[in-house]
Amino acid sequence: MASDTEIDVLRMTRAVPAPPSIVFAAFSEATELAKWWGPAGFTVPSLVFEPRVGSSYRIEMQPPQGDAFHLTGLFREVDPPARLVFTFSWEPPDPDDVETLADLSFRDLGDSTEVRLSQVGFRTAERREVHRAGWSESLDRLERLLAEPT
Repeated sequence: MASDTEIDVLRMTRAVPAPPSIVFAAFSEATELAKWWGPAGFTVPSLVFEPRVGSSYRIEMQPPQGDAFHLTGLFREVDPPARLVFTFSWEPPDPDDVETLADLSFRDLGDSTEVRLSQVGFRTAERREVHRAGWSESLDRLERLLAEPT
């Protein structure tokens, strides 16, 4: 049987081909976030997103098939270009979903930025893995976007 820690926490690290200021902007500016957020095929038709400690956000996510749904939360820490921490809740929630806390840090690697994610509070391993897949596909989209010539 898995321990609570194994179920509760999602950890990911990814090197993204851009400096921390650009990567942080991709995570913190609404127009940039809308370009890449969500799994493959998803779009962001609308969002209320202005990272400030204590402010709320709401992201409308439209899957390729089916009805749109929302991601909501509160910003807990905003430290450009090093760290972004926010709560994460689905609207409407899956019966196994609870509010989680996402902690993103951005570290300069010279020619790229290490994005380190820790998301805690999952009730089940299945929901943690749904989030792992979503973050992985989103970060793939971000990498492709930042690798495009400007």
